[in-house]
Amino acid sequence: MTETITAPEITAGTWRIDPDHSEITFSVRHMMTTVRGVFTEFTGRIDIADDVFASTAGAEVVIASIDTRNAERDELIRSSQILDAANHPVMTFTATAVAPARTGRRARHPRYTVDGDLTIRGVTRPVSLLTEFHGAGTDQRGGLRAGFTASTRISRSDYGIEFNIPLQGDRLMLGDEIEIGLEIQAVHGA
Repeated sequence: MTETITAPEITAGTWRIDPDHSEITFSVRHMMTTVRGVFTEFTGRIDIADDVFASTAGAEVVIASIDTRNAERDELIRSSQILDAANHPVMTFTATAVAPARTGRRARHPRYTVDGDLTIRGVTRPVSLLTEFHGAGTDQRGGLRAGFTASTRISRSDYGIEFNIPLQGDRLMLGDEIEIGLEIQAVHGA
């Protein structure tokens, strides 16, 4: 049985990402485990059109705000060997299309694909964010808020990030695939 996905019911207009109630995470394979981290400084805007599928969005993430809970590793990631924060202080995302996505049987909310351009280290590549809309409602101060979860995977080598350390045999210390996760709360008209 195929489920028909319709446009989510969300108020048209400008929504700003609330960084105090949002999170940008990433993970990468490190030897035989996974290292996780967050970016703590970011801004973003979602412009919901009357036709939700014509909406646009954009975000900026401050590279220097990376936090993997290890200061030495964070400095290496900020360095010119990896993200080069000195020459490329922000990474950006600009949405180019929104469409219904296939939903699995386990999906608790309708899913959408938000396609866009992700720029890291001055290199722009297309990405697709699998996005769930969790609904919108009024907060304790009367403001209108909406919640989203999104995820994607990128290849760091696609962005010119080649740093690695060879290990015994043909293994490398770092995996190429980066998983990115977003937990976004946005405020209407802010």
